[in-house]
Amino acid sequence: MRVRHRYPRRRRVYALGAALLALLALSGCANLPESTAPQALGTINRQPTSDGPPPPLQGRDPDLLLRDFLVASADPANKHLIARQFMTPEASTHWDDTSSTVIVEKPDTLRESRTGDKATYVIRARTVGELSADGAYRAVSDPFEKKIEMTKVDGEWRIDDPPDGVVMDSTAFAKFYRRYVLYFVDPTGTTLVPDLRWIAVPNGQLTQRLLALLNAGTQPALTPVLRNELAAPVAIHGPITKANGDAEDVGIGLGGVHIDFSGAAGLAPHDRELLAAQVVLTLSGAGILGPYQISVDGKPLDERYAANGYTVADVEAFSPATGAQNKIGLHALRGGGLVQVEPNGSITPTPGYFGAVNNLQSVALSPDGQLVAAVAATGRPAPDPAQTLMIGSYGGSAFPVVEGGSISRPSWNSDGTAAWVVVDGERVIRVVNDRATGTVSRQDVDISALTNANSSLRLPITELRVSRTGVRAALVADGKVYVAVIERHPDGTYALTSPLPIGVTLSTRAVSLSWLTPDTIAIAREGNVDPVSTVSIDGSQLVPQTARNLTPPVRLVDGSGDHEYAADARAVLELASAPDVGDAYWRELPNLGANAVPVLPG
Repeated sequence: MRVRHRYPRRRRVYALGAALLALLALSGCANLPESTAPQALGTINRQPTSDGPPPPLQGRDPDLLLRDFLVASADPANKHLIARQFMTPEASTHWDDTSSTVIVEKPDTLRESRTGDKATYVIRARTVGELSADGAYRAVSDPFEKKIEMTKVDGEWRIDDPPDGVVMDSTAFAKFYRRYVLYFVDPTGTTLVPDLRWIAVPNGQLTQRLLALLNAGTQPALTPVLRNELAAPVAIHGPITKANGDAEDVGIGLGGVHIDFSGAAGLAPHDRELLAAQVVLTLSGAGILGPYQISVDGKPLDERYAANGYTVADVEAFSPATGAQNKIGLHALRGGGLVQVEPNGSITPTPGYFGAVNNLQSVALSPDGQLVAAVAATGRPAPDPAQTLMIGSYGGSAFPVVEGGSISRPSWNSDGTAAWVVVDGERVIRVVNDRATGTVSRQDVDISALTNANSSLRLPITELRVSRTGVRAALVADGKVYVAVIERHPDGTYALTSPLPIGVTLSTRAVSLSWLTPDTIAIAREGNVDPVSTVSIDGSQLVPQTARNLTPPVRLVDGSGDHEYAADARAVLELASAPDVGDAYWRELPNLGANAVPVLPG
């Protein structure tokens, strides 16, 4: 059978499957960001519905009214006007809907007491997500319990003392909210970095809302790291219109967009390019069609695009997806040595040191394929270190850099200047390669923010993968999955900060992970049930991948662009789909054998 790579057909298949799972299981999510339940809430409706939840039904029993209230709370329009109709007039006036937003799954309403016109109920559920005011999502898996007092008003049951903050049902969140990606500038000014948000807004207001969120800046954890060309004093000047000047229904649809900024006249040419890239990639990713006419105080931001406006192709060089493509082909670790896997399936040992040895235990290639970092067995008896990190050139020689009882699979940063490893589960090291001089130096990374009293992360760290934007790192620590921020200090040292738990509902320990896209991670975990899943970097949209043809345990996952691979108990496999049927399945790669693992750049 002829096969082809999984994207984009696989995404359509998984979106449908995730939607069915979510509808059957009442999946979980939150207010602006998404959910962290094993269902993919954000894939149920890719576009928020135009109709809001209904107001209270006449004659509704109090327990059913409470369930309706949790659905109505998912509509934030007019300060949750629909939800306030479920309350007594006094409660509606005093309810603070801004203090917090919590998404719960499968709520139960339990009667504690009830008389003719008074009732007390307890809502019990599982919290699956929390939303911040800017739409950022945080995955949670905690029990939820709230006592609710109810009374009759003109013969109808109403909530008398709602707790401050919004509590919404996860299925309602999936119906009314959609995930959007804001883009900000990486520290080098060469690429954009995704920042996920969840919002519910009518199409005609979407452009304005996204630009307002861009103008407000990144999530707090990313503020020390990323730049924002739309930050003050830059501001939107005048109304946002269609490219033809029509001010009505500016949002998803035909006609393009015209945006005029103030405060941007002093931007340098490169900074103007970055501003345009932030705007175009954010809006185009939300389905808002171009062309995108961008001006500053009524004059074109760039004269080259004055007549026809920007297209996505004009700013594509700044897209993080561009740098995520594998440009050097598939390699594998087989029999302790590095081999290249040709498109026809033939296997060729790589030239030089890394293809000639038989003691390698993990390997990473730099994004351009010129450098190799590998963990090798020392062969020395205990108590001597069991492993050593080797750094060298592709096709050339190598030399040892650091030793330890255990060393994690190496991971290169985006420009190939440094390889990251974890030594003995608790020491993160950057091995810096100076290509001009050929010298290599070691640098300890500060991980105190990962292990302090406020963090849920527990050592040992067994896997660390640097994102291709170089701004985040995905970690497996004590079998759990986290995404941390990579901060560079003024003195040139680095730190991992702001660990965010993702995949919190996984029932078994994670063993491997890989960046699939700039905002999606693949996870392999122990056990026979759903051994491979994907999850968004905010912890939302945890979606099991097909296990068809996999033989657990899955030892490792690796991915790049539109290719994803897994090493299971018997082979190396690639995720593919039958061209006519569209069903995703894992296809075995020939000639590699049971102990091989895939090796991709990064």
